[in-house]
Amino acid sequence: MPELDIERTRATNLWEPFARKFPPIAKSCHFDAFAALDTGDIGGLDDAKDEVLTYACAATDPQIYQRWGTLQPSGLLLIGPSGSGKTMLAEALATRAQMPFLLVKVPKLVLQLIHSSGNAGELLGAWGAVLAELPPITVYFAELDFANELADGPPRPGLPTGPIGDFLLELVDGVVSSERSLLVGSTSHPDTLSHTFLEGRRFERLVTVNPSLPGDVVAALEIHASRAEMRAGRPVFEQVDWIKVAEQNRDASIGNWVRLLHAVLRRKARCEVANEDPGLVTTDDFLSEVERFKKATNRLPASVGRYL
Repeated sequence: MPELDIERTRATNLWEPFARKFPPIAKSCHFDAFAALDTGDIGGLDDAKDEVLTYACAATDPQIYQRWGTLQPSGLLLIGPSGSGKTMLAEALATRAQMPFLLVKVPKLVLQLIHSSGNAGELLGAWGAVLAELPPITVYFAELDFANELADGPPRPGLPTGPIGDFLLELVDGVVSSERSLLVGSTSHPDTLSHTFLEGRRFERLVTVNPSLPGDVVAALEIHASRAEMRAGRPVFEQVDWIKVAEQNRDASIGNWVRLLHAVLRRKARCEVANEDPGLVTTDDFLSEVERFKKATNRLPASVGRYL
């Protein structure tokens, strides 16, 4: 077994018992020792991808910074709306750096901490210990502005934002202290994010993740359409006018566009089960699905960004 695979397997064996011991971590974190998503799998977002590749040098070519008389950045903060590709960029960083990928869903972790009677101090101590034992990893704190994210749900007037914010800072500082790992965070609400996350050696580099329309949407749809045909082992699309499709709804996120593409494919699958002739996917199929998308989302609160 290659040495890199041995290290990644060891990382899994270290992480799993830690997560089992602390349910808030197990329920809010996702650990992937063999991250495989690369920047080429992400449509558009060229500037953000360039930032990710630059930061990956901290793991792949750390000496390059010294050659240029500078220091490696301590961490990236990805700023962009929900569904813009922030999580994919963070995972692509782990892939390029050949590291395991740890996703920390901050709002979910906060809720788990509120509902848990566990000892936060014990968790923090164990967090530092497991980071010290793990091989270098990429740690991604998704949606650090947890108060805004939780505000979309039921009112929580007693939310102890101060103590929880301090707890999150301790988690972040644990990654910074480990030195060998890469630190990434994200926010959809930079105007309300606590400035303490930007202090010291925390999230030093700010990266805007703002897909351009229609270019980045078209690039993402083409990638996911190609993947669908690879899974199917045959052509399933006609010459779709992706630009015309993307122009029909400039408010949809990249994530919603990908879900819409799969909705079109599932509708074709249902037609085949019904012994109808589904034909290949056309531009008109997408235009019809966009109209269904608009009707569905118009019935949801403005803060909800999912295609149901």
